Amino acid sequence: MVNAGAVFRHGALVERPAPRTARALHAHLLALREHGFDAAPRPVRLTADGREQLTFIPGDVALPPFPRWVMTETALRSVGSLLRRLHDASAAIAVDACVEWPRSLADPAGGTMLCHNDVCVENVVFRDGRAAALIDFDLAAPGRAVWDVAMTARYWVPMLDPASAAALHPAGLDAPRRLRILADGYGLTPQQRAELPDVMEQATASCRVFVADLVADGDPVYTQVLSERGGWQRWDRIQGWLVAHHDLFTAALLN
Repeated sequence: MVNAGAVFRHGALVERPAPRTARALHAHLLALREHGFDAAPRPVRLTADGREQLTFIPGDVALPPFPRWVMTETALRSVGSLLRRLHDASAAIAVDACVEWPRSLADPAGGTMLCHNDVCVENVVFRDGRAAALIDFDLAAPGRAVWDVAMTARYWVPMLDPASAAALHPAGLDAPRRLRILADGYGLTPQQRAELPDVMEQATASCRVFVADLVADGDPVYTQVLSERGGWQRWDRIQGWLVAHHDLFTAALLN
């Protein structure tokens, strides 16, 4: 949405606008590979006109409205497993404290590990029905693992009231069951499972602020999407639904 029309593929390379943290991100992506995580683009270079080149990752990426194949339980479990692999590698890499990492979707509690923060459906590359790679690390920032899982759950369970989910997702998705599958695929600890419902509510509130700031700045894409998807009433409905089902999600995660 942010880089629409500005990303191009040139054979084995993808060229796109470089985020403000590109140099630090490129160093992190290279370090991930050194620690065994090769499921992300490899940075090639920064251009003089403010763009970056990365390796193209072949596979399937689903776009909304999301097809049923990307919402299978096998796909969901594989997303959790892929995120865990990313975190295991990231935890071994020191975060550059001198970098002003983006705070818009970052964990308000902070952390010592660089989280992706935007593992939406469109940022996961699939092969043979399973998550194979992550792309678009533009919003990466230090945080806790449970925060990144909560942000991921928002998109993949999805953590949306039924009316909101129906706009982009296949019908009949069982949110409590799918939340448990994602947590199992990731391998959340009992403590993280107990924390997750609260963190999901916090993450949803952060996403609302993120959208509100962009709309207030006159961003045409987010202004249009907000209007098309029900405005702030939709956000109120989502937040109310999360609170009302808090105990149900807790039980699904812990029992």
